[in-house]
Amino acid sequence: MDDLKILGSEEWCRFDDLGIPAIKARVDSGAKTSSIQASKIKVFNKGLEEWVRFEVNPVQDNRSISILCQAKLVDVRNVKSSQGIAEERPVIRTSVNIAGKSYEIDLTLANRDTMEYRMLLGREAMNDRFLVNPSESFIQGDITEEQLEQKYKPYTTEKKGLRIGLLASNPNLYSNKRIIEAGEMRGHKVVFLNVEHVYMKLDASTPEIRYRGGNILDKFDAVIPRIKPAVTFYGCALLRQFDTLGVYCLNSADSIGRSRDKLFASQLFSKNDIHIPTTGFAKSPMDTKDLIRMVSGAPLIIKLLESTQGKGVVLAETNKAAESVINAFKSVQTNILVQEFIKEANGHDIRCFVVNGKVVASMQRTAQKGEFRANIHQGGAASKVKITPEERKLAIKSAKVFNLDVAGVDLIRSNKGPLLLEVNSSPGLEGIENTTGKDIANVMIETIERKLKYKH
Repeated sequence: MDDLKILGSEEWCRFDDLGIPAIKARVDSGAKTSSIQASKIKVFNKGLEEWVRFEVNPVQDNRSISILCQAKLVDVRNVKSSQGIAEERPVIRTSVNIAGKSYEIDLTLANRDTMEYRMLLGREAMNDRFLVNPSESFIQGDITEEQLEQKYKPYTTEKKGLRIGLLASNPNLYSNKRIIEAGEMRGHKVVFLNVEHVYMKLDASTPEIRYRGGNILDKFDAVIPRIKPAVTFYGCALLRQFDTLGVYCLNSADSIGRSRDKLFASQLFSKNDIHIPTTGFAKSPMDTKDLIRMVSGAPLIIKLLESTQGKGVVLAETNKAAESVINAFKSVQTNILVQEFIKEANGHDIRCFVVNGKVVASMQRTAQKGEFRANIHQGGAASKVKITPEERKLAIKSAKVFNLDVAGVDLIRSNKGPLLLEVNSSPGLEGIENTTGKDIANVMIETIERKLKYKH
């Protein structure tokens, strides 16, 4: 027992066989199995043996440092994640160097992007070798940021741009062309990926994403989703698969899905003290009259839950008209929201473009004569606007509720102060860039660079 070395709650490890000069590990005797961050995992045959190829980003929050590794596959184990979910993980056996001495250990390969540490050292690897003092850190020696940078210098000297996928449906749309242009101007490779041409292989050991023709999409650092409403379900499934493979998504599948469920979104706004026009929802036509009274009567707005760009939105001028429209929708089993009409807005609303928690541009939209919808797609006109601190705060908070890195937040000015209309997870760039003169596509690419800690 006296010969056992003592480890702190975190220590530095080195893997010579994998080419990893230093990786910070969480030392956890409560965990049975050791694991290391791995993405783009691919099992292949080497002679008569099964091997596994994988990519490691050994420095937390820095995807620009990437090491391609391979090792013999020794097992596939069912491991319970920190969330209590059982997962099948490939297992390799390799040599780890701790405190100047090498030990052979088993490592499971796992996506640890959401974890604080890129590696976990479990008790199987420590049995009869180490004791743990959880009150201390780096008992066997610390590594400074400068030393770590020096160790990884060979991996970062030849700087290449990022490889970014643009997941959308139409490469000719202004927004998509601008994003590709902005990415290429900053030295990155931006590849257009048609949502409906991408498909996936669901497998615990070798998950894949492929493109029509069979090409495996395994070289991407980031994906920008520009998913139209009609393919939300499939597009979000693809984003979850990219996330599984360790690819950063500018707007996650969960964020997009939550923002596009108008009823759930309205409930989230209420829960987070975000003020919206009074809104009602009911299933039975028996409740229609009370629903109308609940939102202060006509004139009122009736919205399809799946509406976008001002489509599926109706203004009912009288209670009788509102009752007829609501009951007509309900007779064909169509879900709708009934919403208070803000007359004092006078056909104006404000679009705030939020990127990475900041309002980077804003414009006022004005409905054309005889129209109440200010959406550009409905013929609305755009102009510059100076938003108030309260409006800025509301826009940022609204995007944050969904954890959206990019959002178009629509507000309306009322006698009660600014009210939120909706949050768009794939906001268009044409109207706001042309109105404000701001290069928003470039800001989006810069956000990806910051998230991946990419430096020119």
